[in-house]
Amino acid sequence: MTKLIESFLTDRSGATAVEYGLIAAIISVALLGGFGAFSNRLNGQFYGISNTIENAWAGQ
Repeated sequence: MTKLIESFLTDRSGATAVEYGLIAAIISVALLGGFGAFSNRLNGQFYGISNTIENAWAGQ
């Protein structure tokens, strides 16, 4: 029983899994932040194109 407890206390494989989880979480947050900035910019581009088309049709 003592060897089982000692083995459990010295095992570091769980720490590696936690580190990979943290790395995945940080990458996810960065991707979501970048996507938010990109989608706002893309929405602005479509709004500008829409206005240009509407103004072209109104001028005819």
